[in-house]
Amino acid sequence: MINKARVGLAGDPDSSWRLIADIGGTHARFALADDYGALQSHETLECEAFDGPAEAARAYLSRQNVNSIRAAAFAVATAVYTDHIAFTNRASWSFSIRELGNQLGVQQFRVINDFTALALSIPRLDREWLVPVSGHGTRDFDAPLAVIGPGTGLGVSGVIPTRHGWQALAGEGGHTTLAPATEREVELLAILTRRFGHVSSERVLSGPGLSNLYQANCELSGLPPEDLKPADITERALSGECDICTTVVDDFFAMLGTATANLVLTLGARGGAYIGGGIVPRLADRIGHSRFRERFEEHGRLTDYLKDVPCYIVTAEYPALQGALASLSSA
Repeated sequence: MINKARVGLAGDPDSSWRLIADIGGTHARFALADDYGALQSHETLECEAFDGPAEAARAYLSRQNVNSIRAAAFAVATAVYTDHIAFTNRASWSFSIRELGNQLGVQQFRVINDFTALALSIPRLDREWLVPVSGHGTRDFDAPLAVIGPGTGLGVSGVIPTRHGWQALAGEGGHTTLAPATEREVELLAILTRRFGHVSSERVLSGPGLSNLYQANCELSGLPPEDLKPADITERALSGECDICTTVVDDFFAMLGTATANLVLTLGARGGAYIGGGIVPRLADRIGHSRFRERFEEHGRLTDYLKDVPCYIVTAEYPALQGALASLSSA
C-alpha cells in the first residue's frame, strides 16, 4: 500500500536529486531534495510491502521517474553504531550501510537515528511548527538546544552550535534512571521498581510508560486495572470519564517537566527545550494546563535559570526528513 502525501514527477536526467528517507517499523517516508534544499515528491510506503529498505527505495525512485541520484540520507528507527543496521520493530529488515550505498549508486550516503534526525531539524524549522508551552523564556540563539520526544520509546538528544553548523548528539538518554520528585512519585516508582528492577525514564515517559503509570496508579489506589492501551488512557483523560486516567496524564506531564529540565541543565540548553515524538503533539492543548512548566522550573537554586528557558512542542509532520537532509551537509 502506498499513501500519497504529495507525489510529483521528478524525473531528471542530470542526477541532481538527493534521496531522503525516514524509515520506521511500519512506514518508510521518502522525498527528493533539490539543489536548494527543498524537499518535494513526498511519499509514504508501507514497510510490510517490501523485503527491505533497498526495495522500498527503488520502488519510490521508479514512481518518481528517477534513474539515479547523487546522494542519500536515511533516518532509521534503530540505533546506528556500526555498518550493520537492524530495525528494532521490523526484525526482517536489516542492511549494510556500505552495501546499500553501493546499490543506490551514491558515494555520499548517511544513515542516522531517527531521533537524531529530529534534533537536527529543530534549527531549520519555521516558527509555525513550534508551539510554545506556557512560560516566558526567551531563546538564546547561540546556545545548545535540548530535544526530548516521548513516543514508542523516549528519544533524547541535544543540538550544539559549532563553527561548522549545528551538530546533533546521539545518545541513549531515554534509558537514564528516572528520579521521583514527590513522595507520591516515590511510591509509584517503587511499584515499578518491583516490576522491572530498573526504572528508566522511558519506562514512564513513553506510550508503554503511560500503561505502566496507569497500572501503578491502580495498585496505589487499590483498584483493579482495566486492559487499556495508551490511546485509551489519554482519550479517557481528555474526556474526563476516568479519574485515574486523568491522574496518569497529569503524572506523565509532571515527570516529563522534571526530565526535560534535567536535560536542559545537563546541556546548558538556553536555546530552549523542544518536545517531539508521537504523544505530546497530540496533547498540546493539555500540556499548557498541566504541571509540566511548574515542574520544569522547580529546581531549587536553578529555578531562575530555567524560568528563562523556553519550551516548544514540535508540530511539523515529518521533521526527520529535514534532519536527514541536514546530515548530508554536516558530514
